[in-house]
Amino acid sequence: MLFFDLGKLPGQQSMLIFHALARMGIEGLVIVSPKVPLVSIGYFQDAEQEVDLQYCRKSKIPFMRREVGGGATYLDENQIFYQLIWKKNNPKFPRAVDEIYPWFTQAPIETYKNFGIQAEFRAVNDIITKAGKKIAGEGGGNIGDCMVFVGGILLDFDYQTMSRILKVPDEKFRGKVHKTMEENLTTMKRELGIVPQREEIISVLKERFEKRVGKLEDAALTSEIIEKMNHLESWMTSEEFLLKKTPRIPNGVKIREGVEVLYGLHKAKGGLIRTAEEISEEKIKGIHISGDFTFYPKEGLEGLEESLEKTPLKEEKIIERVEIFYEEKKVESPGVESKDIAETILNPIKDSKGNH
Repeated sequence: MLFFDLGKLPGQQSMLIFHALARMGIEGLVIVSPKVPLVSIGYFQDAEQEVDLQYCRKSKIPFMRREVGGGATYLDENQIFYQLIWKKNNPKFPRAVDEIYPWFTQAPIETYKNFGIQAEFRAVNDIITKAGKKIAGEGGGNIGDCMVFVGGILLDFDYQTMSRILKVPDEKFRGKVHKTMEENLTTMKRELGIVPQREEIISVLKERFEKRVGKLEDAALTSEIIEKMNHLESWMTSEEFLLKKTPRIPNGVKIREGVEVLYGLHKAKGGLIRTAEEISEEKIKGIHISGDFTFYPKEGLEGLEESLEKTPLKEEKIIERVEIFYEEKKVESPGVESKDIAETILNPIKDSKGNH
């Protein structure tokens, strides 16, 4: 297999390279970072619904849709991306999709461990630290006659910009996304207090991948590869491809496996109810409730939010918790019953399962 150590590429070339190699049937490992920040949108996402494209244009942050799944993410030079491309019929590689992630993830896991960060694979496609914080997300899929596996070593991360590029219902929800992301997503800088030398990280990463895929032969971009990248760029940034509609309705932001910030919406007799809820391991970790309903005494709403923390995502458990709170605090909310609040909380989860 070929090895492309491409440093920092301009524009969207850091993402275009694996698309081009896959279409050309060139097997190899690419190590690359973007020279300037960009937003990468998952293949199955609705770009206009999930990314604030107007903000990106105003801030001059380029954006593109990739041909592998996963969520929208903010990419910059503080991430070292590894992109592995191989032919579908190559007998050295796993055939089953669910075997690809744990098999290839061992290389970046061993790389983190080499620098003193204890990491492990968490299904479906995360690398987490011993403390359970996500330190890498990965993606994969088929392009042409090839398969691709992509991920990144997180040196540092711009949490503020990441939360800003997402399209969210309101600023309170954005604030919750930002807070949850900072609590659940970590980096080499956070774990070690410093950022190791880029060259050292790449050297270790290459060595660990070679143990799995065999000897890697140094290679450079040819005029044919560059031409293919340029051709793909014009198509992949076109409105036809970029703004392709999907049937999936966005209902929140996945931070890592098991942790999400979800947006609930439900029309009860007494008014519209909105929730911004942080979900961790199938329990409510934190929640903000708003809407145009009546709640008396009004000071009690914050207490209801606190009482719902640690409640399992089961309708009967949520209803029980709300009714106990109402009875203890003598709360009234005309036209808004405990079942309405439970439905608001659970709606995005039901939608998400229905869209899979």
